[in-house]
Amino acid sequence: MAFSSEDVKRLRDLTGAGMLDCKNAIEEADGDFDKAKDVLRQRGFEAAAKRSERETAEGVIHSYIHHNRRIGALVEINCESDFVARTDDFQNLAKQIGLQVAAANPLYISADELPEGAEGDPKELCLLEQPFVQDESRTIQDLLTEVIGKMGENIRIRRFARFELGRYGEGAIP
Repeated sequence: MAFSSEDVKRLRDLTGAGMLDCKNAIEEADGDFDKAKDVLRQRGFEAAAKRSERETAEGVIHSYIHHNRRIGALVEINCESDFVARTDDFQNLAKQIGLQVAAANPLYISADELPEGAEGDPKELCLLEQPFVQDESRTIQDLLTEVIGKMGENIRIRRFARFELGRYGEGAIP
């Protein structure tokens, strides 16, 4: 199936991947746009796996305050370099993670942190396994993996805290 440079541009605009990566993905998918997105997503997972052991000592702390001023979240997201930490994509990821923490109230970052015998569904308790509140077809892990593939660096959600007016949760200081 033939494809045009407009198809490559559209895929790039949608995914943020490089032009050559988009062109190769469309060629590999025989011009099928949806398959090309899946090819890029899979490559992002592979890139994230390769980078998972790299040290992440830079990053940002982002605060999210809900419009009603009754719920807020702080998140620390780390990456390998301060250059990446200052990019719009990284800043946007931090904002989206803050929104997720405020909206979905996770208790743990990943299923690895669940205590022995913990009650509840990891998809509700663990941030990385939760469906993204702005696009429930993707999880937070998918969102993180896409940004890792795009940025070319390891990115890690280090910690978070959620605050709700008048409520004390685990670890809250009265």
